[in-house]
Amino acid sequence: MIRALRALPPLLFASVLLTGCGTEKAGSGSPASQAELGTRAKALGMAPELVYVTEASGFTLARQSVGVQGDDGFSAAYTDSTGAVIHLYTDHPRNAGHHKYQVAKKDCVVWLEGEGGASDAALGKALRAVHRPSAAELDALLPTPNPAFTDSEPVQRGDLPSDGDGAPDNSVPTPGL
Repeated sequence: MIRALRALPPLLFASVLLTGCGTEKAGSGSPASQAELGTRAKALGMAPELVYVTEASGFTLARQSVGVQGDDGFSAAYTDSTGAVIHLYTDHPRNAGHHKYQVAKKDCVVWLEGEGGASDAALGKALRAVHRPSAAELDALLPTPNPAFTDSEPVQRGDLPSDGDGAPDNSVPTPGL
């Protein structure tokens, strides 16, 4: 009994400290700069204004799923420990059809699709949490472009002949000649 009483003050103090945790609203982190978002999105072939993210309890971004949707839209998948998947897609309004879970944003349509047991409740909450990425989310979402690769400079391969049409010589010698 006395040991339990001694442990009570530290436990109460810890609970007071933790009371404020987890109260941040979705997307309330500092927004990513438009220049940084633009640079990263364009390097991957995405229109910067079409990059959106979401949050869903128990789901985490599958970073390898991030890619282009259609011509220059955005797509990403969020997975949970049971194998359920929430797919997030964006596109220009003229290219987006009608989807059960969709929301119109400025010059953009965002829609979600579930797979592997993603519940309607999870999809609805994720749809309400759709927002532009914060600076921290951008770092997790889109890689920083490699400055060594640019559209203006061709990659030097080193295996191409200097004469002819520039194609590698893939001919096979004819036996006996």
